[in-house]
Amino acid sequence: MKVLNLYAGIGGNRKLWKNIEVTAVENNPEIAEIYQDFFPNDKMIITDAHQYLLEHYKEFDFIWSSPPCPSHSKINTDGQNKARYPDMDLYEEILMLNNNWYKGKWVVENVKPYYNPLINPTIEIGRHLFWCNFYINKANFQKEKSVVNQTGTNGRYGFNLKGIKIGNKRQILRNLIDPEIGLHILNRALEITETDKYGQSKLFE
Repeated sequence: MKVLNLYAGIGGNRKLWKNIEVTAVENNPEIAEIYQDFFPNDKMIITDAHQYLLEHYKEFDFIWSSPPCPSHSKINTDGQNKARYPDMDLYEEILMLNNNWYKGKWVVENVKPYYNPLINPTIEIGRHLFWCNFYINKANFQKEKSVVNQTGTNGRYGFNLKGIKIGNKRQILRNLIDPEIGLHILNRALEITETDKYGQSKLFE
C-alpha cells in the first residue's frame, strides 16, 4: 500500500504504521531531517504539501493530510493575537479529495476550530477533527498528556527531542497526533479497502 503523509512533522500519526510504503512531505528542512531520522525507510520530500497533493494524489492508495492548524485554533479567540484569515487550504483539500478525481482512501485532520466547521467532520477524536471517505468507528484512547509536563525530557509519545537543536520543541511535540489514533485510522482504511465494504459516513450532511 502506497501512503502519502502530508505535513508530516516528525511523524506522530505515522509511528505505528507497518508494512506500507510511505512518502512524507514536509516543508521545514529541520523538521524533515528529524522525521527522516525516526523513519529512515520513508521517502521524504521537502516541498509545499498543498501543491504536492494536487500534482501527485493519483500515485497513492491512501492519503493522510494534516494542514497547519494555528489559523483555525481556538487560540485565535483569546484577544491577544492580531486578526487573520483562516487558511483555506484545509477546505480546499477536503473538497478536492472528496471529488471523483481520487479513487483511494483519504483523511484530513485538524484541530477543533474556533468557528463552526464549514464542512461537517466525519468524526471527532480528542481535540482533533477528521474528514474522510470511509467509516471510522469510535475508540477509546488515553487522554492526551500535557506537553508542559514532559518538556523536562523533551519527549512525547515515544519521540525524544533531547539533544536535537531545533527551536520551539514544545510546539513540535504538541503538534504530534497520538500514534494510536494514527494506527486506528489507517487500519479502518485498510479493512475497508481489503473487504470492499464501503459503509462510509456522509461527508456533506
